[in-house]
Amino acid sequence: MKKLMIMAIAVVFGITLNSCSSDSNGSGKYAYNVKMTDAPGPYDEVNIDLQAVEVIGNNGQSITLNTTAGIYNLLELSNGISTQIATSALGDVKATQIRLLLGANNTVRLNGITYPLDTPSADQSGLKININQTLLENVENTILIDFDANTSVVETGAGTYKLKPVLRTIVASTSGNIKGTVNTIGSKVTVTATSSSNVVYSSSVNALGQFQISGLPAGNYTFTATPKLPALPVTQVNVVVVTADNTTNIGTVSM
Repeated sequence: MKKLMIMAIAVVFGITLNSCSSDSNGSGKYAYNVKMTDAPGPYDEVNIDLQAVEVIGNNGQSITLNTTAGIYNLLELSNGISTQIATSALGDVKATQIRLLLGANNTVRLNGITYPLDTPSADQSGLKININQTLLENVENTILIDFDANTSVVETGAGTYKLKPVLRTIVASTSGNIKGTVNTIGSKVTVTATSSSNVVYSSSVNALGQFQISGLPAGNYTFTATPKLPALPVTQVNVVVVTADNTTNIGTVSM
């Protein structure tokens, strides 16, 4: 399962982004918004206790954004749904890192039972996402953190779980999406989009058989839906074309 769209891969992950931003008065302030998203997963809930969002500027200074703190169920942020978690006006033309500071009330719910979700690294210096984002004036600079809740939750023992965040960042204006449904509602199916350069992006279907693979660079993709064994995967014969800032609907995939 591939995501939380908080937008961010791995606990410390670097990616170069070209995005735009600033307020409209040309005063050297750059409007900056942070959103979060996710993909469906095998849990009832994955809840994170978001306390603050910080941005590190090119000068090394840390700026705490105006954060909407609270408990977020990542699994509610899937299939194209995202939520804004922080916003502010930055005085630096570059952003080099985003940090998500979490509290102690992180939990995972499985088969109706809620378990604590241990987050030792987040308790200290926060979940770090390294970026190299240049901001522009008179543009609303928005970055989406894709929080892959499925691969970020690790079972460390009977009834014990740990958060090892897998995050990636997405700039909506320069990427697109693939969405659709499978005809086997309730089945566990993983969906992947493989680029012409063999880069693989994945997600999973929700309880209604719906899916969306987000944050894809523009280009041609091979789409594959893989159910649990012994069922066989299904691959689209036709190439799926993805364009920037658009969602390609491939309809219903027959398993």
